[in-house]
Amino acid sequence: MDTAKLELAVQRYREAEEALEAAHADVRAEAVAALREAPGQEGEAEIARITGWTPELVLGLLNGQV
Repeated sequence: MDTAKLELAVQRYREAEEALEAAHADVRAEAVAALREAPGQEGEAEIARITGWTPELVLGLLNGQV
């Protein structure tokens, strides 16, 4: 059995997962920074619009729930 292609696919998958997790952490950090710069409903709405997150999720960022 030749498993080289499977091993390569698994490696690529793991690398993609790591990149996605890092990108998500970056988005969260930038969203929190933006919320601190523009607190209030207008800032929250803009972050929700850009990220596609719900307003509740955006508010959860400040509470460390996301």
